[in-house]
Amino acid sequence: MAGKQFVNSVIIDWNRISPDSYTRQIEALRGLDELCLNSPVTFFSGENGTGKSTLLEAIAVAWGFNPEGGTKNYSFSTHDSHSDLFEGIRLNKGARRPKGGYFLRAESFYNVATKEEEYAKDDPRGIHMDFHLQSHGESFLAAAQNYFNGSGFYLLDEPEAALSPQRQLTLLVEIAGCVKEGAQFIIVTHSPVLLAYPDAEILSFDDGPVHPVSYEETGSYRIYSMFMNGRERILRHLLDEAE
Repeated sequence: MAGKQFVNSVIIDWNRISPDSYTRQIEALRGLDELCLNSPVTFFSGENGTGKSTLLEAIAVAWGFNPEGGTKNYSFSTHDSHSDLFEGIRLNKGARRPKGGYFLRAESFYNVATKEEEYAKDDPRGIHMDFHLQSHGESFLAAAQNYFNGSGFYLLDEPEAALSPQRQLTLLVEIAGCVKEGAQFIIVTHSPVLLAYPDAEILSFDDGPVHPVSYEETGSYRIYSMFMNGRERILRHLLDEAE
């Protein structure tokens, strides 16, 4: 599927970014001029604070999404906190053009749900999912099931924060169905469940510049695997150390 995506690569022109920008100090992004996307499903993996969400947000804004999430039609700001990295981002687009898209991020989904209620009042023809009448996880999954389709470009920021392991499996099924019809996803996640998606490209933000890794090389897999296989020993060591 390489070269057949809606976005084939992300190009960063650092000359367009302020010399004082903190994004220049992000180790994973420092010196990165182009990031190729070689699969319809790309995961950004790595520890907290390594720049995963910062880059995803910049891609979202460069594409035309609202920084807090939603479709391209969402235009609001409850807290303007996105970085200036988007100013240097250029997306190398493929020949195909998507017919839909969504930026789904767990931390600001409440704001998106609130705005959707306001938009629905102004446009009775719009989709209104009553997200606030559902739990966080239910509303998050409902958004995916109702807005995702096989002709869209989708960015997901830590969706596992809202979903149980069972619902993460449900999300995997939704993603697979959309990919079969031509969709493209870029997903920031710590979830070993989501990272297990077959044939996805996993890009690690740990230990230097962004680089591809296998599923078994991700920190998420290694830590969860180690814990599951040695739970009592690890807990005993950690809790004894805490005392």
